[in-house]
Amino acid sequence: MFNGARILVAPLDWGLGHATRCIPIIRRLLQHGAVPVIGADGGPLTLLSAEFPELENVRIPGLAIHYGKGTSQLWTMARQFPAMARSVQKEHAAFERTRVKLKLDAVISDQRFGIRSSSLPSIVITHQVFPFTPFAQGALRKLNLRQLTHFDRCWIMDQPEATGLAGELSHGEYLPKNARYIGISSRMVDDGSSQAVPKKKYRIVAVISGPEPQRTILENILLPALQRIEGMHLLVRGLPDDTRLAEQGNVSFVPHLSGKELSAVMRDAELIISRSGYTTLMDLVALDRTALVIPTPGQDEQEYLARLHRSTGLFIVQNQNDLDLNAALAAVRHRKTNKILFNGTLLDDAMEDLSTLL
Repeated sequence: MFNGARILVAPLDWGLGHATRCIPIIRRLLQHGAVPVIGADGGPLTLLSAEFPELENVRIPGLAIHYGKGTSQLWTMARQFPAMARSVQKEHAAFERTRVKLKLDAVISDQRFGIRSSSLPSIVITHQVFPFTPFAQGALRKLNLRQLTHFDRCWIMDQPEATGLAGELSHGEYLPKNARYIGISSRMVDDGSSQAVPKKKYRIVAVISGPEPQRTILENILLPALQRIEGMHLLVRGLPDDTRLAEQGNVSFVPHLSGKELSAVMRDAELIISRSGYTTLMDLVALDRTALVIPTPGQDEQEYLARLHRSTGLFIVQNQNDLDLNAALAAVRHRKTNKILFNGTLLDDAMEDLSTLL
């Protein structure tokens, strides 16, 4: 389909979710004859380079976003908003200078609004068409829609039927004219290769990532809670740049796992614990597993998704400061998941449409 077209894939670098959900996009590009080029920074660049060591990669610096320690992120995010706005302009200018050197034929940007060009077919991936924000939500939604329309296509990573998995984030009355749904995307979907076999079976597998300091705060809450639960447990710290392995009592620590390794230990776990980030929810749906999901305090998107799926019953939801792992273990034994079916043809149709733009 793509006949060797060089297509940059550039995920946002707020945590690892945007990078991991680009893995099936890159796989599909390879299947259709494209030559993907990875553009990222920090942990996402490390993760994708390890997943696709044969692919060319380029460092595209992003903006380091910090969360506060409290339950409200209003002022923390408000102080950073001017820097966010400036970073889009700087990123766009820098990309225009470097795209010719990269000899690109197209670009797929996951929520990086500056990674686009009027000289190249430019795609933006999002699930937040109508984001929840801690201040000036109406104005910021209009700004978000304006940014999405700067691209040739807007790929919405959810099912077309409301409420899908993202609810009001991805479904609304006034979608951009360039928008199309590409379905749920997860690296946990079997890519045709053999499934990894876990070296050890763990009763509870906790997977944490995201901006600091909230990542570390949750890790410090989970460790003593896990140590009080009988059995062996695994804590995946979401730090792909780290290499340290450790054990504290009945809890093993690993900085990061590949998609196949993570899929294997999650499939075998009695209970999975994670944030309520959207990529993680897509992975859980792909595995047909429920989980205890914990929204990052003050992170409006995760708190909305937690509220949504507390009502759908798809996941068990607890707040960070009120964790009860015994209650979660009891709940998961009686839980039947409401599986959301994948529609793989949606992404293939989007890929075919992209090929017509080249």
